[in-house]
Amino acid sequence: MYAFGRSSNQTVFRSNHALSNDQIARYAPSVLASEAHESRGERYAFIPTLQVIDGLRSEGFQPFEVRQTRVRDAGKREHTKHLVRLRHASAIEAKGEVPEIVLVNSHDGTSSYQIMSGVFRMVCSNGLIAGNVHDDIRVRHTGNVVDDVIDASWRVVDASEQVMERISEYKALKLSQPEVLAFGRAALQLRWGDDAPVTANRALGARRHEDFKDDLWTTFNRVQENLVMGGMPGRAKTGRRMTTREVGGVNENVKLNKALWVLADTLAQAKSQQGVDEFVAKHEHAYL
Repeated sequence: MYAFGRSSNQTVFRSNHALSNDQIARYAPSVLASEAHESRGERYAFIPTLQVIDGLRSEGFQPFEVRQTRVRDAGKREHTKHLVRLRHASAIEAKGEVPEIVLVNSHDGTSSYQIMSGVFRMVCSNGLIAGNVHDDIRVRHTGNVVDDVIDASWRVVDASEQVMERISEYKALKLSQPEVLAFGRAALQLRWGDDAPVTANRALGARRHEDFKDDLWTTFNRVQENLVMGGMPGRAKTGRRMTTREVGGVNENVKLNKALWVLADTLAQAKSQQGVDEFVAKHEHAYL
C-alpha cells in the first residue's frame, strides 16, 4: 500500500486489496463526479467513471490504484483527469508480473475514456504501461459508454498475452555494461532532456536484491521505478543539492511510462538487428 503526500502535485493510492468507493473518493474524487464540468455542452454524455468501474466490477475487474492530478482551480477538482488501474479476478492472485488495464478519464473535456494495457510488478509494487504492444483504445463521451469501455477492456485483456510475451523476451535479453549505461542515459533524456539532475548510474541503481541483474527487463524496471517514483539525490542546474520528485500528474505519468517501454523495445530491436553499437554510441557521452 502506498500514497503520495501533500507535497506532491498528484494524489495516488495503491493497495494490495481491491479499493472501496470510500478509498477512491478520498484520493481521486473526480472518479465519483455527479455531473460534468460546467464547460461541457449538451452533446456531452456524462457517464461518471464510477459507473464504468461498477460495470467493470460486474465483469470481474477490481480497482487497485487511483491517481488524480492536483489542480489550482477548486472548481475543476471534482472533474479533472484521473487514472484507475484494474485487475481481472483471474489475475488477482498472480505473482511476478500481473497484467492490468489502465483507465484514464476526465469530466472537464480534457480526455475521452482511454483504455491501455498495464503491468504491475509485484516485487517492487510498481505499475508500468505497455507503450507499443497494441494501440490504446479511446471511447468518446457519447453513446453507450459503459458497454464500450467494458468491450475495450476485454480487448486489452486479450492482448495481455502479447505483453507478457514481450516481457519474457526482455528477461531473456542480457545487456553488456555499455548497453545498460546507454539505456540509463537515454531514459534520463526522456525525463529531463539535457538538464538531468542525476547520473545514469544513479538512475540505474537497484532498490532491492532481486534487481541486481543485467537483463533488459530488470534494467528497464530499475530505471522506470527510479524516474517515476523519484527520491534520487542529485544537483539542480544551479549546483544546489536536491532530491528528484515523483512524476506528477496523470498525463506525465502515462507519457513517461509509455516512452520508457518504447525505449526498452528500441534497445531490444537494436540487439536483434545488430544495431546495438549505434544505440550505445548515440548515448555514450552524457550523464555518466
